[in-house]
Amino acid sequence: MAEAKLFSTQQIAEHNTAKDLWIVVDGQVWDLAEFAPAHPGGIGIILQYAGRDASQPYNEVHAPSLLTKTLTSSKLVGTLDTSAISDSWAKPPPQQNPQVQLKNEKPPLFTLLSTHDFESVAEKTLAPKTWAFYSSAATDLVTHRANQSFFDRIWFRPRVLRNIRTRDTRARIMGQEVELPIMCSPAAMAKLVHPDGEKAIARGCQSKGIIQCVSTNASFPIDDIASTLSPSQNGPSPLIFQLYVSKTRSASEALLRQVWSLGIRTVFLTVDSPLAGKREADERVRMDDDQQGIPMMTGVGKPLNDKRGGGLGRITGSFIDEGLDWSDLPWLKKHWKGRIVLKGIMCAQDATRAAEEGLDGIVLSNHGGRNLDTSPPAILILLDLHRNAPHVFDKLEVYVDGGIRRGTDILKAICLGATAVSLGRPFLYSLNYGTEGVEYLIDMLKDELSVAMALVGITSLDEAHPGLVNTNDVDYLVPTMEGHPYARKRTRPLKARM
Repeated sequence: MAEAKLFSTQQIAEHNTAKDLWIVVDGQVWDLAEFAPAHPGGIGIILQYAGRDASQPYNEVHAPSLLTKTLTSSKLVGTLDTSAISDSWAKPPPQQNPQVQLKNEKPPLFTLLSTHDFESVAEKTLAPKTWAFYSSAATDLVTHRANQSFFDRIWFRPRVLRNIRTRDTRARIMGQEVELPIMCSPAAMAKLVHPDGEKAIARGCQSKGIIQCVSTNASFPIDDIASTLSPSQNGPSPLIFQLYVSKTRSASEALLRQVWSLGIRTVFLTVDSPLAGKREADERVRMDDDQQGIPMMTGVGKPLNDKRGGGLGRITGSFIDEGLDWSDLPWLKKHWKGRIVLKGIMCAQDATRAAEEGLDGIVLSNHGGRNLDTSPPAILILLDLHRNAPHVFDKLEVYVDGGIRRGTDILKAICLGATAVSLGRPFLYSLNYGTEGVEYLIDMLKDELSVAMALVGITSLDEAHPGLVNTNDVDYLVPTMEGHPYARKRTRPLKARM
């Protein structure tokens, strides 16, 4: 093998334009001129480090192996000559903001008693841009608040004098036994919270016997996340993969082949996000104004702060195919022979269509209230299915995603026919404490669920049924038909102007 060519800092610095773009990562010199325009986070952040060393911001967000897996070997042009590195080379580009010390330190993990405690700590200790990205929701936050508040409007109808000495929280998801009926929802760029990102979540979920759904926009390649797990004993993978379909279909096809090769057999196809909603808190924290040292390789550099703001959610979703529709399902079935679940169903009519298409499951979700504000809360969609499409419960598995913060929320969803629930933000906030925090969160929810089961009067989730809850406070909001009960569309001919 030929010895890698050495380049001085002066030579590398000459390649600093969009058409002639080199960067250095961990001593290796890469030519990104062709790749930069297709970078999921946009070309701006790469241009910021053109002709410079991008090792620190790259490693804060990306897996070390990502470059070698994404680019061909011809793009590795050589190595950095470290014999004459100047002080000016080592300095970050002028656009980067200095790191500052956080004013608040995390309290000991054992002092946290609820998901709300995790959220409170995250708000105080995560970098402002990270907090804005994960906590933000669409426009006036109506749906975001309703996701949680509607669980509070459903009341239990407990049964007493039951022998509840032993309780079993186990359930089955896609034929796989899990220790409790929850999943970790897919979320982008978890490395913003903790250096181990999705890998730390995967270890925590596996150790506690629950499933993690890995995002297309994860910080690490899916094979890196899978490799961090303990080998399963001929059992199914504890991972599910969430798919955003790319405008470049061949890229999605290659990704699906890679996922299949890892033993993953279920794909969650996200269908509620052809584009990102207006998340004002995320847009408001502009990367070039913030002074908290946000990792810059998230794809939000100064050139990307436009008149709309600096929203990570908007920028990272630029590759998603906005034209995806029901007619594309045959394409997906052709390239994926495993189970397919639609994530983002918000009405009974689409649930019926999913069942008719022969899919394996649906996730009732409004994307955490992050896209279309005033879309229905997830638990209300579950009631919509009962009233307008009860047959779907016999044909596919139904999951509820959005607003679950307590064991009581989990039990209410199970009583109303959900196979399981999915949580996103609580897992991200628990990741603030690494794998240990993820495990602590799961134990906390398991304990709350077990206590709720006991006090309702059941010992197994198989005993849960709708009669254990009272939904009268929200029943009047459940649609009674496909159309509007009395308003009708009327078309009036346009009159010619005189």
